[in-house]
Amino acid sequence: MSGAGKLVCVTGASGFIASWLVKLLLQRGYTVKASVRDPADPRKTEHLRALEGANERLHLFKANLLEEGSFDAEISGCDGVFHTASPFYHSVTDPQAELIDPAVKGTLNVLNSCSKSSSTVKRVVVTSSMAAVSYNERPRNPDVTVDETWFSNPDLCKEKKVWYVLSKTLAEEAAWKFAKDHDIDLVTINPAMVIGPLLQPTLNTSNEAVLKLIDGSSSFPNVTFGWVDVKDVAEAHILAFENPSASGRYCLVERVLHFSQLAKLIKELYPSIQVPEKAAGDEPFIPTYHVSKEKVKGLGISYRPFEESLKETIESLKEKGFAKL
Repeated sequence: MSGAGKLVCVTGASGFIASWLVKLLLQRGYTVKASVRDPADPRKTEHLRALEGANERLHLFKANLLEEGSFDAEISGCDGVFHTASPFYHSVTDPQAELIDPAVKGTLNVLNSCSKSSSTVKRVVVTSSMAAVSYNERPRNPDVTVDETWFSNPDLCKEKKVWYVLSKTLAEEAAWKFAKDHDIDLVTINPAMVIGPLLQPTLNTSNEAVLKLIDGSSSFPNVTFGWVDVKDVAEAHILAFENPSASGRYCLVERVLHFSQLAKLIKELYPSIQVPEKAAGDEPFIPTYHVSKEKVKGLGISYRPFEESLKETIESLKEKGFAKL
């Protein structure tokens, strides 16, 4: 129970990664202050209140990413802060309002509250993304290994109109600058597409990518992503807080797969499921690449095999009623 007697804050606690983070923190004995947009909405809170230890050590509060000072009271007195709150959507009508402002201003508001409580807050762990790492002019192919020294290029993001990637890139840039200016001990966790069992009742964007392959779709996207299990991501956050030598950024990718390979794996695991056999469009497949696992090994993370994560994801999608198989 390494967290016994320690108080931490988790922002955006009702989300996919954050729900697992809260669950593991409670299991380790931490007392958790958790922000949600609407504590009165059972779809945001029931799955959190049901967690083991929640009655005794989970305190939910309302906070708005865009409201300055919104996190002051909750972060006050905390030993550590996990900032996970950031919207993740692919299709938006107003990227600035829907993605960029909540990501960038939200991160700065949370860090500002942390700086006001610098006497107690030992470390801040921010949930960033591989989106903030690998989107630049450098080639990605089977001979290339991406690592923590890579940074996405905001100008390229704007040119290609990849607004989620831009939001995570700008938010991480802002976080590092603020941390340096205000002497905050900051660590970022940079996962790729995160899959695994859902604790929350709503469907998150990364698991939706798997669902689209098993719901009768006629084609798969010609896209290559890194993939990682939500439990490994949640555990990495905690280890990044607990390990005194943790520093900088941590890329979290168990495997890089093209959607054609993902569909093939699903077919091997579930021969009865009809998966699409062709890509949308006739362009050559986007190549795969590698992501270094060296730095994250130092945290003590040993990745769950992707096949196990994929199977748990599909079983969870069935159990929650999203997959009608």
